[in-house]
Amino acid sequence: MKIQEILSHIEKLAPRHYAEDFDNTGLLTGDPQNEVKGVLVTLDCLENVVDEAIAKGFNLIVAFHPIIFSGLKNLQLDDYVKKTVVKAIKNDIAIYAIHTALDNAKYGVSYRMAQELDLENVQTLIPQKGIIKKLVTYIPTVAFEVVKEALFTAGAGELGDYRECSFSMEGMGTFKGNENSNPIIGEKEMRSTINEKLLSVTFLPHLESQVMKALFKNQPYEQVAYELSTLSNNYDHIGMGTIGELKEAMNLDDFLKLTKSTFKTGVVRHSQPSLKKVKKVALLGGSGAFGIKNAIQSGADAYLTADLKYHDFFQGENILLCDVGHYESEQFTKNLLHEYLSKKFSNFAILCADAQTNPVNYY
Repeated sequence: MKIQEILSHIEKLAPRHYAEDFDNTGLLTGDPQNEVKGVLVTLDCLENVVDEAIAKGFNLIVAFHPIIFSGLKNLQLDDYVKKTVVKAIKNDIAIYAIHTALDNAKYGVSYRMAQELDLENVQTLIPQKGIIKKLVTYIPTVAFEVVKEALFTAGAGELGDYRECSFSMEGMGTFKGNENSNPIIGEKEMRSTINEKLLSVTFLPHLESQVMKALFKNQPYEQVAYELSTLSNNYDHIGMGTIGELKEAMNLDDFLKLTKSTFKTGVVRHSQPSLKKVKKVALLGGSGAFGIKNAIQSGADAYLTADLKYHDFFQGENILLCDVGHYESEQFTKNLLHEYLSKKFSNFAILCADAQTNPVNYY
């Protein structure tokens, strides 16, 4: 099996299209056409992780954080990034980074945090908006089902947990080709009136190329009539963070103890709000100060994230703000990716890296 086949399945879980603009996701080193010898899953791809892959005879590392984040001007061995990259290249090891593509995925980083806390009724905290595409096309009635099925197969008609969603309406269409036309239906330079159906479907932007290809391939008209637009709706299945509910409300001390033990952190930095109980919990893996206002607006009693600064805690007057640590908030990502890939592929080894990559220590 080629490395590219593994990467294709990863991008079904977390399409790169939805990674943040500042990010550097995708294949960072290696040849996607090489045969897979084994997959090592890690949060950070450091030199000790590459050493572990070499020792195990693996040639694909799937990392959450990208080891190459900004441009490299040379490959001298003068910092940890270059040492890692050079060693991977020398040993023909591919490194793939998923990062904010998985942050924005419905069942990604923050969703796994919610699972670890055993939350119920989990929803996306900050849904993306303005990403749903809408296609409207006009099809001869005799070809309607063929075109519709082709579009469904290409991924059109998906709305969250629903598939094959569409709207259609019958009507009469007219057209008149000029002397250079070559109509499949009707004759050139003569007006044709035929039974048509309007078909309307939505799809996500990473599917646009294959959806449009299916349309052009299966529409019988020489000149395909269609309208393509972007809707302003929020889309709950793509976005940052999650929010859910504990099975039972907890007092602040008990919730902080649960948070500390669940995320195995050396310390939980937190605000001291006026509320007495925690029921509704918002979470965002990694640096999540930007989501504080969203958590408050969503009615959360507590917000768990990382990398909060001193002044961020002043916003915790009516909400319990908890900084559990960057690594600690994202640590379960390894398990998420390992479980996903192990279900998809069982004919070669997929392991979580043993190497320790958390740069923060507690005294």
